[in-house]
Amino acid sequence: MAKHSDMSWKKDHPSTLFGNSVQKAERLLKHVKSHPEEIAMEHAFNQIEHAENAFTNAKEYGEHLDTVQQNKEYLEQIKQQLHEMQGKQ
Repeated sequence: MAKHSDMSWKKDHPSTLFGNSVQKAERLLKHVKSHPEEIAMEHAFNQIEHAENAFTNAKEYGEHLDTVQQNKEYLEQIKQQLHEMQGKQ
């Protein structure tokens, strides 16, 4: 079996995958802010759910927990903002 390069290993690391999921949720939140359509909001909520699953995996992996916790707090802020926007519709 071939070894993973350092770059590949970092890309596949659970804490990195979680961070990427949070970034995608942030991008979708920004999209909802500029285009507050129901489908955009649905995509953002789906991404939040995906990110929460990635959080569980990252937490179970047990490394980089400080970064994981920071991303979890940020994800909660994103979710709160999305809920607030949903209430305005």
